[in-house]
Amino acid sequence: MTLVATLGLANATNARDLGGLPTADGYRVRTGRLFRANALNRLTEADIEAVAALELACVIDLRGEREVEMVGEDRLPFPPPGQLVALPLSDPDNQVFAAVTALAKGRLTPASAPLDPDVLASEMLRAYRWLAIAEPARAAFGRALRLMADPRSLPLLFHCTAGKDRTGWLAAVVLSALGVEREVIAADYLRTTELNQTGIDFMIGRLERNGIADGSAVRPMLEARPEYLAEAYAAVESEYGDMAIYLRDGLGADNAVMAGLRANLLE
Repeated sequence: MTLVATLGLANATNARDLGGLPTADGYRVRTGRLFRANALNRLTEADIEAVAALELACVIDLRGEREVEMVGEDRLPFPPPGQLVALPLSDPDNQVFAAVTALAKGRLTPASAPLDPDVLASEMLRAYRWLAIAEPARAAFGRALRLMADPRSLPLLFHCTAGKDRTGWLAAVVLSALGVEREVIAADYLRTTELNQTGIDFMIGRLERNGIADGSAVRPMLEARPEYLAEAYAAVESEYGDMAIYLRDGLGADNAVMAGLRANLLE
């Protein structure tokens, strides 16, 4: 199984190049064109130099305004990429969106989220259904695809806070549009847990130091799990029939967008 290269950032360990992933029809995703990451707010000076070397034309931030306030704005090279695109995604009816941010900031308490792993796992499934088919999410992901189809926006990096859920589904969407098979997409998606493991352990330990008896109860919010991605695919298929129709009718990726994606991102 092909694994994409991480960017080696000390304080954004989940940042990686999607280049090298194979498609079902014999192509590969071009390297140096499309990157996924977790939040860039804690980059070291060396990290910033590494990001500068990518010569990014566009950064898409999928975090909400409140998340950015709590966690911090991206630290980017100067001059920054020409396009800094905010596509904030958060379901106000699902506690996990706010809870993950509170957890990252060390402010999660039993009063702010149900610290029951079964409840959290159920809410994560509901979050993935929302990401797949809710109108605000479809509008954001559709715009992201149109940016990726425009050569003036490349190289492009997209991220959220952990680089797991919103970023994970956007990666699945664009890779599907390029013809990457689901098992390859799933392997890349699941790698997030490994790359974020040090941060996951830190946050669980901090919860326990703050008096929560079993910090591991929050693992469903912190890990990329196969059933989450499967839930998003199932929602797409229930609503649209298949990914091709979803891309066209749900996200507005018409023939020109699909052709642009393949021309820009495959070799």
